[in-house]
Amino acid sequence: MCGIAGRILASSGRVGDDLVELMDAQEHRGADSTGFAIYGPPRDSGYILRGMGFDKTRLDKDIEDFRAILKAHGSDFAGEPSFVTDDNAHYCARMVIDDPRDIARWIRDADTIADRFEIQSCGRSLEIIKDVGGAQGVADKHGVRDMIGTHGLGHARLATESSVLPNASHPFWARPFPDVAIVHNGQITDYFTWREKLMRKGYRFLTENDSELIAVWVSDQIASGLTPELALKKSISAIDGVFTYMIADRDGIGFAKDRFAMKPLVVVEQDGEMAAATEEQAVRRIYTGECEVINYDGPSLTHIWGVGNRSLAA
Repeated sequence: MCGIAGRILASSGRVGDDLVELMDAQEHRGADSTGFAIYGPPRDSGYILRGMGFDKTRLDKDIEDFRAILKAHGSDFAGEPSFVTDDNAHYCARMVIDDPRDIARWIRDADTIADRFEIQSCGRSLEIIKDVGGAQGVADKHGVRDMIGTHGLGHARLATESSVLPNASHPFWARPFPDVAIVHNGQITDYFTWREKLMRKGYRFLTENDSELIAVWVSDQIASGLTPELALKKSISAIDGVFTYMIADRDGIGFAKDRFAMKPLVVVEQDGEMAAATEEQAVRRIYTGECEVINYDGPSLTHIWGVGNRSLAA
């Protein structure tokens, strides 16, 4: 089931508000959890982190230990972290940090306490916000409607095989690649085969959600020398399953659809902007007037939309 969405604005604006509308329109596709990946104004230095702790009674200890790992890598908080809690056991955190000496090594060490506190996004621009519940509830809790940026992704999840816990929901960060996020509708049938191969290359996975794997797989292909376009095309033949996924970085959003074309995607492009969703009625929340709706209903399709004159590049 699940519903996915993508949005690109011609200039920085209330992209969070648009993504909430796109996901609220698709809440019937899955209200176990909802998530958003927002690309705000990029920082020249330092990283924005979004994270989740699983026991709010241990918040102070978790953050103390996390900060110690930061300091061991030449970094520290650049300002006070902020936290969001409610009646659930987990808590959510936002923080800005100074540049670590080696980001991949720092993330590897930070993940040693991921059973208590998990980094869910890291980037100059990217912020991933996800939680249990529907679009409106998650947006109100985390202030998503007021978030400013140029583009982003959204996801409404119906849990089928992996946990309903909020850290197993979408979007997923392509650990450890800064500013790369993915949303996915479908199922990867050779998940464990690819997971083992990527783990042998040194990658770490914090959930058993197959969407987390796609994010790392595509990023690894690009890091190995493929262009983003070729990495998307290769995924169609290399990965088994039925899927439509959207992957984003600071420069834009791309998508790929499997050989069976079972998972829909519709898109409106107008005046230098784009809205995409699993269902047409969702994009018409954004484009209420006369517009052309592109139905990407064929097999083995890929496309990339850049922000401005930029092109996707992990």
